[in-house]
Amino acid sequence: MTIDTSTEAMYEKLKAMLSEVVPDVELQYKARFAVEINRLKAERNAVILGHNYMEPALYHSVPDFRGDSLELSRKAASTDKDIIVFCGVRFMAETAKILNPDKTVLIPSPRAGCSLASSITAADVRALKARYPGVPVVTYINTYADVKAETDICCTSGNAAKVVESLGASSVIFLPDEYLARNVARETGRHIIFPSLTPPAQPDTELDITPLRGEMIGWRGRCEVHEKYTVQDIIDVREQYPDVVVLAHPECSPEVTAAADFSGSTAAMIRYVEQTRAPRYLLLTECSMGDNIAAANPDKEMLRLCSVRCPHMNEITLQDTLKSLQLTRYVVEVPEEIRVKAYRSVQRMLAIG
Repeated sequence: MTIDTSTEAMYEKLKAMLSEVVPDVELQYKARFAVEINRLKAERNAVILGHNYMEPALYHSVPDFRGDSLELSRKAASTDKDIIVFCGVRFMAETAKILNPDKTVLIPSPRAGCSLASSITAADVRALKARYPGVPVVTYINTYADVKAETDICCTSGNAAKVVESLGASSVIFLPDEYLARNVARETGRHIIFPSLTPPAQPDTELDITPLRGEMIGWRGRCEVHEKYTVQDIIDVREQYPDVVVLAHPECSPEVTAAADFSGSTAAMIRYVEQTRAPRYLLLTECSMGDNIAAANPDKEMLRLCSVRCPHMNEITLQDTLKSLQLTRYVVEVPEEIRVKAYRSVQRMLAIG
């Protein structure tokens, strides 16, 4: 394949980082798209934000900033560019628009949704607030704008416990991730309940009562990736590699996070690998992130338990990112009355850090 000098340089850069995880022919093919994206984003005064779950060739070539939801929210809030291209899923792009109403926010694929964000609606939040009047609502950033608009404060997996404790409230509504809520409840010493909003109470409802003693009111939403990891996975891997250090995302079940050696946000897991030296690591999170960490830390041995790829993150490709910039496609809009209310909950989160 004949490629020009700039594409050759991009190919060599990607090859140096990704030759162990991405086939060579794929790197040659994708290098051309990456070069054109970087040229076009400069021409159009655009910034590209890339979530840690982006596929490796994209992640290591075109984002100006990479990180988890909290870090990218900060970057979105402070950018001076005219266009924000969010290589992530739709709720992330909505957050960028919430923070930048006068900027054009693009998402490369309209199909990049989220099973967790889809598990709850604004009407559900209003029903919970009516049932538990006066109880503050903490909502995970992995939700759509209309849900954030019904919220007192947002959080990420990295600052969820800090946000809950900052409220100084005896009881808190925490939405929508069931496992993250259970993990935060354990960390903050709270009892968690999962009320049914439609009588009669469902059999799996736990102590469906008005909270009085420091309860956390949860919701049964789950991430379709993280809920698949099990304690048996950890047992099986440790049987073969007794010295492995296991890291689990807080969207995994409490049983899994308890069995792991470390649990934290994607950014926290990256820092943990960077700052420690173990014989080998295993990450229980979205598969591409394991590849990205392996590429950035070639001296660290990363095991693969990679049967789980987020189908929504996988919708974001270099080809569609290029088309998004070329055609100003697909523009993310948030109605102003929703944006203003959602802005307050997101800004409160950013203020806590």
